[in-house]
Amino acid sequence: MEKQQAFNPYLPSWEYIPDGEPHVFGNRVYVYGSHDRFGAPIFCVNDYVCWSAPVDDLSDWRYEGVIFRKNQDPRNKLGLRLLFAPDVCQGPDGRYYLYYAFDFMGIMGVAVCDTPAGQYRFLGHVRYPDGTVWGRRKGDQFPFDPGVLADDDGRVWLYSGFYIPAPAAATGFKKLKNDGGTVVELEQDMLTIKSDPKVIFPKEGPGSFPGHEFFEASSIRKDGDKYLFVYSSRHNHELCYAVSDRPDGGFTFGGTLVSQGDLFLDGRTEEKDGLNYLGNTHGGLLNIGKQWYIFYHRQTNRHSYSRQACAERLERNPDGSFRQAEVTSCGLNGGPLRGEGRYEARIACNLWSKDGVGRYDGPSPRKALAGHPYFTQTGRDREHGGDQYIANMRDGAVAGFKYFELDGEKTVSVELRGNGSGSIEVSTTPDFAEAASIPVDVRGGRKTFSGRFDGGAGVKALYIKFVGTGAVDFIAFELK
Repeated sequence: MEKQQAFNPYLPSWEYIPDGEPHVFGNRVYVYGSHDRFGAPIFCVNDYVCWSAPVDDLSDWRYEGVIFRKNQDPRNKLGLRLLFAPDVCQGPDGRYYLYYAFDFMGIMGVAVCDTPAGQYRFLGHVRYPDGTVWGRRKGDQFPFDPGVLADDDGRVWLYSGFYIPAPAAATGFKKLKNDGGTVVELEQDMLTIKSDPKVIFPKEGPGSFPGHEFFEASSIRKDGDKYLFVYSSRHNHELCYAVSDRPDGGFTFGGTLVSQGDLFLDGRTEEKDGLNYLGNTHGGLLNIGKQWYIFYHRQTNRHSYSRQACAERLERNPDGSFRQAEVTSCGLNGGPLRGEGRYEARIACNLWSKDGVGRYDGPSPRKALAGHPYFTQTGRDREHGGDQYIANMRDGAVAGFKYFELDGEKTVSVELRGNGSGSIEVSTTPDFAEAASIPVDVRGGRKTFSGRFDGGAGVKALYIKFVGTGAVDFIAFELK
């Protein structure tokens, strides 16, 4: 029986899981992330949930349910603090340990479970041998964005760090430092600091990675005898990596793994030239057999608070280094999408207006990007029936989809709604040098328009542009 296709985002349209950390436990891949709420005014409003898929079918994701609630931590009984990006490892005792930080509180919590996706119970806060909680000593580095590794030799390493000084009002403690990415070794109890935190990824100066300095999003993996550290740089829209022969230092810069806007690919260095809207991102590496993937997230709804999980295949150079992945619509599919069938517009990997793209983490993004297209959905958070779509396609707006296996001339049907008239242009190249033109006129409800298109044969991108007056919502398209 043929497997279903896998798309980006790889979870259902109504699910908003940023900061996804993928891990293989047994014969399944488990993704642990924070949990945004659609339409929320801030990050990570919901409790932690888990999704998993068989290692041999990354299209078949299963919802595992809520694994840890905000108010399970005794320092957050009212649930007012937000659960930011977590990580999980299987400890030397065989149990599973969940590491988390509450927003900008400056404390790292730990929960434990006997199974990868069961009900985690609060264990304690990362602390010094004398019982002082990490983040409550004068001069402590600010605990944030945990990445955890239980090494082959039984030693346990915890990575952390943030670029911007946390507001004193949030931490309640004014003496925390933010010098970059840190590492500590933990005792076998998975809570007690064995070696004092040390900065191994300075955010500036000697030892930093010029042009791609550490910002946040610590994530750690081991590949043979090499340690691979993934992080978000000061650009925010990219995930980079560094390599070392040991877990507690000596890392050298490896390069960019993925950028939301495909910046640093094909000579594209300026944000205005990005192929998608930019904001923060966070994720981790997954290795299945000889195939590596990078997990990350994208923004929706014209802000940074409704983010969705994406992933891309990685290719390696002969020397073992990774090449930067291109953002696609088919990251976990194992190849291009079929050149026939109905596809939701939400799987677009490229999106821009006639004025280019912008940042969702800038000042007043809704106002600044009022004339731009964006991903959104009908209904409120976690309504399974809500359909996601691209809203506000105005003159010159382009949605790009990569990649399809085409076999010559096709009928292309586009489903739109809104109030606009003009044409939909369809091309396999972003310059629309050769394009099919489909006249459209939308006044209110959904309407489908069709035309013939010959993109040739082979693996091709598909770009769809609205040209005209007014604004339309792009729901879906069909190839047949």
